[in-house]
Amino acid sequence: MTVMRGAAEVNHLRSRLKAAFARARGLQVSDNEVLSDFARYLCVLVCGFIETAVAELAIEHCRTRSQKTVLNFSISQLDRIQNLNTEKLSQLLRSFDTKWAIDLSEFMEGARKEALDSVLGLRNQIAHGESVSLSLARITQYYEKIDEVLVHVENLMK
Repeated sequence: MTVMRGAAEVNHLRSRLKAAFARARGLQVSDNEVLSDFARYLCVLVCGFIETAVAELAIEHCRTRSQKTVLNFSISQLDRIQNLNTEKLSQLLRSFDTKWAIDLSEFMEGARKEALDSVLGLRNQIAHGESVSLSLARITQYYEKIDEVLVHVENLMK
């Protein structure tokens, strides 16, 4: 069995998520509540995707540039990424290179920042059993912006 790492793993995760979105779009359901339930499920998946993908990219960055002991420490810290909003992502990138955080800040202005922070807020509300109104169209828009952020982070870490 081949273990995927870095960009290959991110692409695998991205493909799985795109397939889930495709299944949602293909639903032949007239009940808007069912579609909203699926949108909430996708929201949780999108949050997991960005957290896992950023951690994987950062670990791979460390794997290709550091000794085993430094890599082990990095993995132990990066495996704990949770609730990744714009500020936490910026802090993570700043810990690698201040220029990356500045670059990200400029890139994240507007819709991308709103998408990342909104999806995290919605996911937390969903996880705590709060009522959340979310459409398939809205989570799709958020995902597209978040994927742009991930591609940008991937390019920074190359």
